[in-house]
Amino acid sequence: MASSSSVFVLLSFLFFTLFHVQISASSLILPVTKDSATLQYLTTLSYGTPLVPTNLVLDLGGSNLWIDCASRNAPSSSSISVPHRSIQCLTAKSHEIETQAWVTSLSNPEELDQPCQILSQNSITGTKSSEGELVQDLVALKRWKLEEEEGPKSQILFACSPTLLLKGLASGAKGIAGLGRSRSSFTSQIFDSLTTQRKMSFCVSSSSGVVVFGNMGYEFQPSDEILRSLTFTPLLTATNNQKNPNSQEYFINVNSIKIGGKKVSFNTPSLSQDGNGAMLSTVVPFTTLHSSIYQIFESAFLKAALAMNMAKVEALAPFGLCFSSEGNPSVPIIDFVLQSEMVKWSIHGRNSMVQVNEKVMCLGFLDGGVDAKNNIVIGGFQLEDVLVQIDLDTNMVGFSNSLLMKQTSCSDFKRLASSMVAAE
Repeated sequence: MASSSSVFVLLSFLFFTLFHVQISASSLILPVTKDSATLQYLTTLSYGTPLVPTNLVLDLGGSNLWIDCASRNAPSSSSISVPHRSIQCLTAKSHEIETQAWVTSLSNPEELDQPCQILSQNSITGTKSSEGELVQDLVALKRWKLEEEEGPKSQILFACSPTLLLKGLASGAKGIAGLGRSRSSFTSQIFDSLTTQRKMSFCVSSSSGVVVFGNMGYEFQPSDEILRSLTFTPLLTATNNQKNPNSQEYFINVNSIKIGGKKVSFNTPSLSQDGNGAMLSTVVPFTTLHSSIYQIFESAFLKAALAMNMAKVEALAPFGLCFSSEGNPSVPIIDFVLQSEMVKWSIHGRNSMVQVNEKVMCLGFLDGGVDAKNNIVIGGFQLEDVLVQIDLDTNMVGFSNSLLMKQTSCSDFKRLASSMVAAE
């Protein structure tokens, strides 16, 4: 009898062969805005028949796409319920159940024609619901080279989840678009139907930005200069991410941290020694560090800041370390040292210090607690105005220096996209 893993591989192959039609198109784009009240990043997808524009929170590591379908004024006439015994159901459940359990359930006549129920999670609050019904429906996509032009419409699988999951999301948001590594994430489904390299590039700012699926290309300044200058580091995979082997998120290896050019001494030779890499996240507003790391990090930053004549002031929640911003003082540079001393992610003042009022700025790194699942979570504030490219074909992550150092920003990429002319 075939093993459960071989059954899964065979069924997954059949699913993506039979149920996905490749799109011959330019790279596709999701416009991004930031909600100032919640610090969440939002995109808008139009789905169903008739098409209804729907605001969704972007979760870089989310495992699937879920929507409060009941928020539509009228049900979509093109929505198709996915049955429990389908290959689509298996694929959507692959990150939450054992394949053998799903195969065994097919022998139960009562479950054969039942709708597929999958787990949906609000990654902001941690709330989960198993009442999400898997459906397939039309989603309108936008081309990278001409954002204002509607691109192809694709059949996308997503969960119609209960309204209670919306609690904690930005006002007007009707679900979450998961861009993680699972086979049923929005990203995976786009790449399975798009005739391009499996590259996802995202660039967010305090106002707007973009997510691009496929090649951004070098056709337009300043994107060509920025793309050519990306620094690359390996994306941790299941084999070398020992603590999170089944994770759908994106992790990179951080060996050490330097502040003001000086290496910070922690109680471990490598911050990723235990197989727990640094996770990239768009739902965590500020970078969080495990308490054992944060306490040493904060002390080292304070020492470097005082040496640069920064004036410490009373901390303002949720931040643990704040300074006077009067006189626009210089700030110590924070370096995440990656696979070697020559490869580092440098975080300058704009991405390390949060201006909380006219006179006070605070260190935008938070204590994640002693029970933090991950040693380091690189949050949205540190990702702003940095072009990040995740290449799923080569398992590499590329990142730029702060675009503000080049007198541009991620909001310029959104304007850039709408001004480019298709080359067909």
